[in-house]
Amino acid sequence: MTPLFDCILFDLDGTLADTAPDLGNALNRVLVEEGCAALPTAITRPVTSQGVRGLLRVGFELTPEDSRYRELADRLLAHYAANICEDTRLFAGMDELLAQFDALGQRWGIVTNKHARFTDPLVAALGLADRAACVVSGDTASRPKPFPDSLLHACALTASDNQRCVYVGDDIRDIEAGRAASMGTIAAAWGYLGQGSAIEDWGADRIAERPQSLRDALASLG
Repeated sequence: MTPLFDCILFDLDGTLADTAPDLGNALNRVLVEEGCAALPTAITRPVTSQGVRGLLRVGFELTPEDSRYRELADRLLAHYAANICEDTRLFAGMDELLAQFDALGQRWGIVTNKHARFTDPLVAALGLADRAACVVSGDTASRPKPFPDSLLHACALTASDNQRCVYVGDDIRDIEAGRAASMGTIAAAWGYLGQGSAIEDWGADRIAERPQSLRDALASLG
């Protein structure tokens, strides 16, 4: 069977992998150090796609303009780096889907806003480093999502035609970046979905409710 696309590109956090437990744990370690109570995953999970900014907002009611923001952010990231894949797992059905792509010769890659010092060890720990056609982090290209730079860089790395690629993500920034790169876009409804507008209003070409339904969504775009 001929692959449908030059490359299928995935966001990492909230799309390929459920990283919320380890990111929430990193925040909770800082909270405990500061004499505060740890927060349940139900509170930290929805802001995972916003990274440190979202976590420190729900944990300490801090914004990047606050005087302690940088210090607490650095401590949170240090805890995360030291425990980056304790409870993180691929979403159910994702490994089987990627195995099907591999068997079909359909190339796939990862494009994330996560910085490379976290992306690379996490992708390796998940067993994806030798399987992905490319791994592009938030500090790889000149501008992260929602700009198209990192997606276009992935196309260059894989010698892909951007108009024959699809980007799958769980945040409106993913869809904005994919559209700006002239790619097909699929919104991952199983992910964290950020906060704000409803997924139906993001402007994605398709919405997939779970990883197992991605193949049908992709086939309808091919």
